[in-house]
Amino acid sequence: MSAPTTSSVGDAAAALSGNLQLPPLRTLDDFVLGSARFQLPNLKDFDKWGNRVVKNLLYYQTNYFLVFLAIYVIMIAFNPTKIISGLLVQALIIAIIWQFFSSKSKTNFIASRLTGGNQILAQQNAQQKWYILAGALLAGYLFLHMISAVLLTAFTLLLPISVTFIHASLRLRNIKNKLANTIESFGPSTPMGAFLDALNVRADGVLN
Repeated sequence: MSAPTTSSVGDAAAALSGNLQLPPLRTLDDFVLGSARFQLPNLKDFDKWGNRVVKNLLYYQTNYFLVFLAIYVIMIAFNPTKIISGLLVQALIIAIIWQFFSSKSKTNFIASRLTGGNQILAQQNAQQKWYILAGALLAGYLFLHMISAVLLTAFTLLLPISVTFIHASLRLRNIKNKLANTIESFGPSTPMGAFLDALNVRADGVLN
């Protein structure tokens, strides 16, 4: 029974990897040096500003991924213990919140289909609430005790995102950029393109 499941998972992963393709790495000269031109966006024209950001995110996405990894690795190298501890605390908090809402929705789903009371279900729900409460207290204690590690972890995540957004906002697009975006829009989907599609973010027409 496990072989077909493993095979289907492998086929899905292969299909996904075949559908997503990273664009080529842009040169350093094009990214930040000589030929790169920067200008503050028109803060009153959000459509044009957003279009520039989306187009640059698609065009320089491989460079942005490397910048993200480089900053993250450097921050972890300087503060490995704090960042790992902060990640563990954040993962615990997310797991508790996820468990709380999933158990609540599951309880509502079951209760809406039961005609009478169910004592066993009520006991299970009561036990689960105590577990969630204990986990929430533990997560709260760890959060307060290790708040500096949590804040450092959040800063480590937000720093490369901020750098990426600032560069995408300031970098003026040239003809090469516009042509590459237009050509790549007819090719395989990219990770950044799939991510923006999931957020329902679209850039305006080609060569804009």
